[in-house]
Amino acid sequence: MERTAVSDTDAPNHHFRPEWAIAQLPGEGGTDWRVLFEHGSFELEIYAPRGHDPQEPHDRDEIYVVISGTGTFVNGPRRHDFKPGDLLFVPAGTVHRFEDFSDDFSTWVVFYGPIGGE
Repeated sequence: MERTAVSDTDAPNHHFRPEWAIAQLPGEGGTDWRVLFEHGSFELEIYAPRGHDPQEPHDRDEIYVVISGTGTFVNGPRRHDFKPGDLLFVPAGTVHRFEDFSDDFSTWVVFYGPIGGE
């Protein structure tokens, strides 16, 4: 996937609202994620796949905080139902994906730490 970052002039001053983040997505036919903010090893993204989740394992630890929608989260050998407000942790290198999610699904994504995980 190609990285698409929001410029410093477009990003809010360290205060990120879901409505603003979702509006940063390219929309129909574009990517379903966008880098919103970076600071050191911290990276904040918005992710809103449509239809299916094509993710591959990532090389850093990752946290999702569900903004909207419901579904099932596959995290290695575990499966969990999720809903708005849930926080999901994925260690670096773990196979994971969202399944059977509602059309309004969106989530914050936080990557942090070194390659290979903490």
